Amino acid sequence: MEILNKANRIRLLSLSTPQMRAFHFSWFAFHICFFGWFGIAPLMAVVREDLNLTQTQIGNTIIASVLITVIVRLAIGVLCDRIGPRKTYTGLLLLGSIPVMGIGFANSFETFLLARLAIGAIGAAFVITQYHTTMMFAPNVVGTANATSAGWGNLGGGTTQILMPLIFSVLLMLGVSETLGWRLAMVVPGVVMFVTGIGYWLFTQDAPNGNFDELRERGELPPATGENGAGSSFMAAAKDIRVWALFVVYAICFGVELTINNIAAIYFFDHFDLTLATAGMIAGLFGLMNVFARTMGGIFSDLFAKNGGLKGRVRWLFIALICEGLALVAFSQMHVLSYAIGIMLVFSLFVQMAEGATYGVVPFINKKALGAVAGIVGAGGNVGAVAAAFLFRSEAITYQQGLFYLGLIVLVLASCALLVRFSDEVEAEEAEAYRQAVGEETGAGALSLR
Repeated sequence: MEILNKANRIRLLSLSTPQMRAFHFSWFAFHICFFGWFGIAPLMAVVREDLNLTQTQIGNTIIASVLITVIVRLAIGVLCDRIGPRKTYTGLLLLGSIPVMGIGFANSFETFLLARLAIGAIGAAFVITQYHTTMMFAPNVVGTANATSAGWGNLGGGTTQILMPLIFSVLLMLGVSETLGWRLAMVVPGVVMFVTGIGYWLFTQDAPNGNFDELRERGELPPATGENGAGSSFMAAAKDIRVWALFVVYAICFGVELTINNIAAIYFFDHFDLTLATAGMIAGLFGLMNVFARTMGGIFSDLFAKNGGLKGRVRWLFIALICEGLALVAFSQMHVLSYAIGIMLVFSLFVQMAEGATYGVVPFINKKALGAVAGIVGAGGNVGAVAAAFLFRSEAITYQQGLFYLGLIVLVLASCALLVRFSDEVEAEEAEAYRQAVGEETGAGALSLR
């Protein structure tokens, strides 16, 4: 699938082109989805008391929140290939807002578990975000575009750690009880999701030249049938060993980030004996690194590609993963709060750069099955989060021990990045496409404020 008129520069302050509208709406939509997805996490200390949850039960709800996303991400990438990212994102935002607001009706472990399971579906927003920016940006900046949109979306993990305790505190100041307060607080992200869904439908389009149905009518895009159908697209991606290597890679970076988003606040609350608001603020710093960290991963991916081609992108991915694993092991050994915060920020930097580096490689695996590849790799992140959650649901090990073991796993599995290879023909083809995209631009991965 060749999409024409992709942008070869990211003009951050512009909304005048379909490329930049898609960029800004996609990152903001993912940000809000992340806000809704993990909105309950910084309030778990209150929910734990209200619903009398054990550590094992909390672990089960964490698993539920990311497990369903695996299935939805696999399906939603193929759906993007079929109906386009605009319709797919709009539907996810509107439908996803319902369980976010509805979690307030939970009155037992079982109903709370089902609510978190339903909310987990909105985590598939990531795949649509990466798909939409890939549709809009040329090879010289696609790594930066993907990383920035995803990073600013993941920033929702930091936003929710900071804002949800504040919203909860305001409700308490208004005389609302704790039992009712956490329930009412979840209405906020649900309402914003619904409004964002309407905006996505009104102000974006699937590709630079129009929506998918228009492109197919004009013959600029093949029909979503036969070899271009959903089944064929998924099978083409599933048969490629490189896709599954990236599946594992994303499991040990984004899967780890999801895990930290779920446990950071309660870890600092218990381990360092902090207040809920303070623990939430510190945990929020981990997510706030997405302002620039994931973007840096994409920028470095584009820069490594300038001189090393696709091999350079893979090489950078491996380096970022090794640094992530080392930082996580170090974080797990911190007993002084100030040191723990500092190492956590270093760890956050590398885990998010590894994520950006991963989706600096994804667009080049199989262009005819882009949605399926993005969906499978994206699902890997949630599989990693589910697997990691089992470390933290057991009463036999502490959260600190779980973090140490997780760091060792990252170091071992980082080698999977080296399984991603490209033929000489593809390397040459992409090198030429890169040079054409750069044109008169100076340097790779350029972001502009114009």
